[in-house]
Amino acid sequence: MSNEVTVAIMALIGSAIGTIGGIIASSKLTNFRLEQLEKKVDKHNSVIERTFILEEKMKVANHRIEDLEEELR
Repeated sequence: MSNEVTVAIMALIGSAIGTIGGIIASSKLTNFRLEQLEKKVDKHNSVIERTFILEEKMKVANHRIEDLEEELR
């Protein structure tokens, strides 16, 4: 085999390894970022749920206050 063919085969192998390594690294980074985003979404959903519960409690408290005010009149 000539030197040019050997160099071409080595370059092909090097390029393939580099490409596969890049794909794997990119995939890992994407998965990490997705996990971080999922954590943020979970926190946000938790806040929304707690806010909804507090709004309901405030409605009940306001109704009770109105009832007490009517009794005092």
